[in-house]
Amino acid sequence: MKVIKLGGIEVGSSNPPFIIAEMSGNHNQSLKRALEIVEAAAKAGANALKIQTYKADTMTLDESKDDFMINDPDSIWKNKSLYKLYQEAHTPWEWHQPIFERCEQLGMVGFSSPFDETAVDFLETLNVPCYKIASFECTDLPLIRKVAKTKKPMIISTGMCSAAEIEESVNTAKEAGCKDIILLKCTSTYPASPENTNIRTIPHMKELFQCQVGLSDHTMGNGVAVASVVLGATIIEKHFTLSRKDGGVDASFSLEPLELQALVTETKRAWQALGTVHYGSSKAEKPSEKYRRSLYVTQDMKAGEILTKDNLRVIRPGYGLAPKYYDLLLGKAVVRDVEKGTPVGWDII
Repeated sequence: MKVIKLGGIEVGSSNPPFIIAEMSGNHNQSLKRALEIVEAAAKAGANALKIQTYKADTMTLDESKDDFMINDPDSIWKNKSLYKLYQEAHTPWEWHQPIFERCEQLGMVGFSSPFDETAVDFLETLNVPCYKIASFECTDLPLIRKVAKTKKPMIISTGMCSAAEIEESVNTAKEAGCKDIILLKCTSTYPASPENTNIRTIPHMKELFQCQVGLSDHTMGNGVAVASVVLGATIIEKHFTLSRKDGGVDASFSLEPLELQALVTETKRAWQALGTVHYGSSKAEKPSEKYRRSLYVTQDMKAGEILTKDNLRVIRPGYGLAPKYYDLLLGKAVVRDVEKGTPVGWDII
């Protein structure tokens, strides 16, 4: 898969995982807190900070009918109307510029998920380097078409989508002019459980759609994210907050600063560990070869004496002949005097 640049940072299998800290509504309607989140993400080593661009009125209707209420008893947002939730969670549009400017100052990529065409138009005025399509909008083909026409890289989260729906989204994006697409495997539950994450889909998705694939991860902890890197994920996105105890619409399934720092470290280690298909000693292992087992004479011997199980052993270190010659040498006579502790070579028989 070709390398894709997101805000000047190369993303691909030959590069460490690109880590996105998703602020979402964890700013708790405070610009000061939002900027503190940006700073904490940068300090933890994230490559990017993502926000969401919408208004409650562009997301839904201000209604309390059943259709517009969150009635799922297991939802962290139960008994809220969609409108009230989006009012609480949205990032005021006048905050976008200072947030993106702080990202740039700290060496991070700042970008957003637009949720309607007006959001795309607004983000274009801020010259964002790329776009993210949220999983619930993956089937919003008019929105995807609008974003694709910017010709900027597009990251598409695929939670809940069938393979056919993903294909429609990808084809729509390509036909509208987007050349750089990265799909994210995603489980659209909040939080998600590892059992429902199915990250074996990542290499299959990569092969099926011939594009880079990453992970939008809503599970607690970093185990799923680290495992996804082994399966080829080039991007990891995690919700991020300063402290879960501070509350907020997404706080309960968001990473805290030390956890994000661990995510950055451990996913990079997982990527480094992939290496290449290799057998035999690596360059780093060469010095250890001398501590392998080999054949040694373990008693003083006179010329003509026979090698037996009493005077020939397989031991460490590895300066003698390989252990595979043990049976061959048993019963052979030594041609010269040999001291105890001599590594066995062909010259003694």
